[in-house]
Amino acid sequence: MKNAEHESSHVETTGHVWDGDLQEYDNPIPGWWLWTFYATVIFAIVYWVIYPTWPVGSSYTKGMFNDITFHNDKGEAVTTHWNMRALFLKDQQEGKQALKRQEYLEKIGNSSFAEIISDPEKLAFARSMSKVLFADNCAACHGSGAAGVIGLFPNLIDDDWLWGGKIENIHQTLLHGRQGFMPSFTNSFDPEQLDALAEYVLSLSGISGGDSHKVAEGEQIFKGETGGCYYCHGKDGKGLLSQGSANLTDSIWTMANVPGSDDYSAKLEAVKQVILNGISRKMPAWSDRLSDEQIKMLTVYVHQMGGGR
Repeated sequence: MKNAEHESSHVETTGHVWDGDLQEYDNPIPGWWLWTFYATVIFAIVYWVIYPTWPVGSSYTKGMFNDITFHNDKGEAVTTHWNMRALFLKDQQEGKQALKRQEYLEKIGNSSFAEIISDPEKLAFARSMSKVLFADNCAACHGSGAAGVIGLFPNLIDDDWLWGGKIENIHQTLLHGRQGFMPSFTNSFDPEQLDALAEYVLSLSGISGGDSHKVAEGEQIFKGETGGCYYCHGKDGKGLLSQGSANLTDSIWTMANVPGSDDYSAKLEAVKQVILNGISRKMPAWSDRLSDEQIKMLTVYVHQMGGGR
């Protein structure tokens, strides 16, 4: 009887034995585990069919039944297979946040500058959008903090505006760009005249240390036909917005690095180099790169950086 019970409770093993009595049972796989395995195989096959999966030469399988349609920069509908970039672009255009952003853009487009500035909600939206727009399109020249680079790109956070600091002026600058130009005077002055003119220019901004006789001579060159500087900068040296010519009577220097010069002679040399070499710099128009709403928001953003009038 004991032998029969022992035989009926006996479990088959794989035949592997360790240390004389340690054996490996040959139990069947649990049904739930087996069905889970089958399900994963089926899932993998379906996934391979629907989504981009296998590399094939220099390309890959594009999948089936997974087309995504979005609009390109020209507003044209583009249909492509599923991929993260297409999904991202579609979400940027049709997602919940995208629709909300589009609603605010329409509000910005239908508002005047005064209405945007006076409405805290619109102003906050314009600022948040413009931070990204500025970083992507303007910071490469003007710097992430908009302080510019003397001799190359204007500082946007001071109160000096070559083409005008009113919001309408800034808007026109962004729309159409600007061309800054001053001719080279390399062959116009002898060394004595060049020194005199540079000393007079320094005196206009209140920098002392020059020779009073040279300053007086430089004034005659500046305001006379020998130099003709007053044509662009005005006889008072305050510049003309219509020409984008600098105001020489303040302490703000956009081309000559006078603030970074150690002594009077270095400041004088910095001014002389600008006179000799002239200026030619261009800011591109953004009307063909950014939408009207984006330009309007950037205008408000730049205007409020600290120097808008």
